[in-house]
Amino acid sequence: QSLGAEFLEVAFKEEGAGSGGYAKVMSKEFIEAEMKLFAKQCEEVDVIITTALIPGKKAPTLITKAMVESMKPGSVVVDLAAEQGGNIEVTQPGKAIVHNNVTCIGYTDLVARMASLSSTLYSNNITKFFNSIGPKDRLHIDFNDEVVRQACVTHANDLMFPPPPLSAASSAATSGKKQEVKKALTAEEKFAIADEKAKLSTRGGAMAWTVGMGTIVALGACNPGAEFAQLFTLFSLAGMAGYHVVWGVTPALHSPLMSVTNAISGLTTVGGMVLLGGGLLPTTTAQAFAAGAVVISSVNIAGGFLVTGRMLDMFRRPTDPPDYSMYYAVPAITFGGGYLAALYAGVPHIQEFAYIGPALACISSIGGLSAQTTARKGNVIGVVGVSAAVLATAANMNYSPEVYGQMLAAMGVGGGIGLVIANRIAVTSLPQLVAGFHSLVGLAAMLTSGAVFLGDPATVAHSNVHAVSTYLGEMVGAITFTGSLIAFGKLEGILKSNPIELPAKGLLNLTMLGVNMAGLAVFINDPISTMGGAALATSAGVSSLMGLHLVASIGGADMPVAITVLNSYSGWALCAEGFMLGNKLLTMVGALIGFSGGILSYIMCEAMNRSLVNVVFGGSNTKTRSQGTGEAMKIEGTHTETDVAAVAESLTQAKKVIVVPGYGLAVAKAQYAIADMAKILTDHGVDFKFAIHPVAGRMPGQLNVLLAEAGVPYDVVHEMDEINHEFETTDVALVVGANDTINSAALEDPNSPIAGMPVLEAWKAKQTVVIKRTLGTGYADVNNPVFFKPSTNMLLSDAKTACEGLRSRVNDIISQ
Repeated sequence: QSLGAEFLEVAFKEEGAGSGGYAKVMSKEFIEAEMKLFAKQCEEVDVIITTALIPGKKAPTLITKAMVESMKPGSVVVDLAAEQGGNIEVTQPGKAIVHNNVTCIGYTDLVARMASLSSTLYSNNITKFFNSIGPKDRLHIDFNDEVVRQACVTHANDLMFPPPPLSAASSAATSGKKQEVKKALTAEEKFAIADEKAKLSTRGGAMAWTVGMGTIVALGACNPGAEFAQLFTLFSLAGMAGYHVVWGVTPALHSPLMSVTNAISGLTTVGGMVLLGGGLLPTTTAQAFAAGAVVISSVNIAGGFLVTGRMLDMFRRPTDPPDYSMYYAVPAITFGGGYLAALYAGVPHIQEFAYIGPALACISSIGGLSAQTTARKGNVIGVVGVSAAVLATAANMNYSPEVYGQMLAAMGVGGGIGLVIANRIAVTSLPQLVAGFHSLVGLAAMLTSGAVFLGDPATVAHSNVHAVSTYLGEMVGAITFTGSLIAFGKLEGILKSNPIELPAKGLLNLTMLGVNMAGLAVFINDPISTMGGAALATSAGVSSLMGLHLVASIGGADMPVAITVLNSYSGWALCAEGFMLGNKLLTMVGALIGFSGGILSYIMCEAMNRSLVNVVFGGSNTKTRSQGTGEAMKIEGTHTETDVAAVAESLTQAKKVIVVPGYGLAVAKAQYAIADMAKILTDHGVDFKFAIHPVAGRMPGQLNVLLAEAGVPYDVVHEMDEINHEFETTDVALVVGANDTINSAALEDPNSPIAGMPVLEAWKAKQTVVIKRTLGTGYADVNNPVFFKPSTNMLLSDAKTACEGLRSRVNDIISQ
């Protein structure tokens, strides 16, 4: 009981004392009740050890074959009565067998085995003790260390036992020795380092601007026309706005950012709306494509904004003020009413101005996610902007009542599906939802390009700009569509997360790109001919295969980058629609989303010290930018295991605790138990915080959302750069389901595949506890030295089971 165990009582009262100090044979009724208790326990526990013996008789059977078969796969039963026939029906004396995925140990020589096991455990403790005395490359007696001082008997011919007071021992050990002092940098050395950094930074920025300015001049020299110049101007300004706005979004809100840009990218519905025709139903293939684009895009709009709202509501704290978003109905009504009045009054150029409001609202929507206090307002502003864009498009079309009915039906069906999906989706499935919504944007872009080609060939043939835009819309849409489906399959577990490593995969990607470029040349030459149609269809097929191959070649650890890249692709597909249709709104919003996804991809790659090309085309276990050319460092030593009771004791005695959650926490759904434990310890006076790595989970910001859903206040959840320096003053660092993001090889081994990757330095805490199923590698397939450090204890268990056990034990200790 002192270790946390509990006694089980049979639900049947009967005195068991017999004569001569032995128990008597119990009644049939008692034995039946006892067996019922055992059967119930077998379904719940993972390990059973039996010891029941009767002098001079065969050991009684306590665990039947059926009970063993009811245990969870991977369980273990140990029969210490095996020599007398055993307490477990399936026991084979002298052997260890596996029955129905349960290991049954029936060794009869366990006593003989104990000597070597005891020696191993004792020698492990002695080895760990010596390894803890100073750095690993030399022995250093530090009398300021309480354990070393108490263990030392003699030193330098002096008797040190019983140990003298700390000050005397310290002076005896340090007399005559020079203190090592780290050389401080001189003013000249500091200036040289700062000068080199400034030079590299300025040179990089100058090169980027050189490429950008040169591209603008080159485009102008091609004389693409006034319409292209106007669209490109809007594209550039919106892209620059998106670039600066996204940098201001707090990392904790990257998941809502992905979701809200998903909803905004649903403006592909505008492309479908302007191409509708027929009556209540489409009458041509082109019209059917357009209607399909409206349905699919409406799923994104309704589902994306609802999911964003759900996520942001999870971040609300009880002390937060009420939400007054209903006031934004005033600008929505003002815009809608004023626009409709001006349109039907025949005000010239009102349509040109009508798209400025929605575009500014979409930019402001993303800007609102820069802080928790304005995030919900940003989502509402996004709803206003997209709604205004749809209204401005629909009112300007002059369709028949039947076509307007078709439009409303398509949007209603799509929006209804989106709302149902967004309401039912679990928080742990948000990455899959985002990937699925990305695929819808890609498909909508494909359908719109197809509808323009089939239903309005004059637009395609109007200029090379329109032809190229139509082709790129089909190409980028196809890559986004199939690539997002693969991402969805990997995240949902339908497909394996391991990357596909096809022979000469780089050459395969280049070949598919070459086929697309050749098709583009054919399409530009004569876009409305049979050859042009064949080129467009070929591009759709080849690009679909390219999307499949690109994302299938990306491993599970790189899925956060894959998701952000696909988000960027969806923006470029929308942008291509804008140039194709001459629509300024789609051009601006597409550039906004394309650049925002690109910036997020860059942030994720920087968090892994990888380049974007390396992630997208590299596959698995590829080098970081800092990896050397030598062999990776071999990990030596043994790990130390612990249990729930010991960890709970450490947590209750600690003054400061930092939890490092990983994807394992999300999969096991352990966030609720961790949140409860955090509240218990915080109320107990413990300084309790969470540390989030930028690429933890399978989508940027996913773990922030999971913790918010469990009720963890966002002000105790910190990003890596904010909290890394605090581990050195932390009593316990509790790592739950994380591996690569705390791998010290990134900093200690220049030849490691993850060398230079920024990591959470959890091993610097006074005690590090890692909750993990096994000692296996993470998605990066790199061994973790942290598991074998002297200050690390491994709690090998399922995250949910361990966290629930810790919550219960911590609560019991504090309640005593």
